[in-house]
Amino acid sequence: MAKTTSTSNKSKSTNSRSGGSSSASSSGTKKQSISPAQKTKFDSFKSEVASSLNVNLKEGYNGDISAKDAGKVGGEMVKRMIAYAENNMK
Repeated sequence: MAKTTSTSNKSKSTNSRSGGSSSASSSGTKKQSISPAQKTKFDSFKSEVASSLNVNLKEGYNGDISAKDAGKVGGEMVKRMIAYAENNMK
């Protein structure tokens, strides 16, 4: 006798996964806006980090840099922010 498999279980699990992800995106998280002064400070910090890593950023759009360089800048920013927070919590 040949084995038969049911595809209904697969479609049910797929449906339950897609249903779960759509409810997660509507969690009610509100985006916070930042002031122009905060944006200026953040951009200055980003430029400082990029400069220290020898990544050339320009004002405005930087979509032409590699993902690797963008990741380096973002990762280093996070490291420095964590270090700053740890040093100022004491």
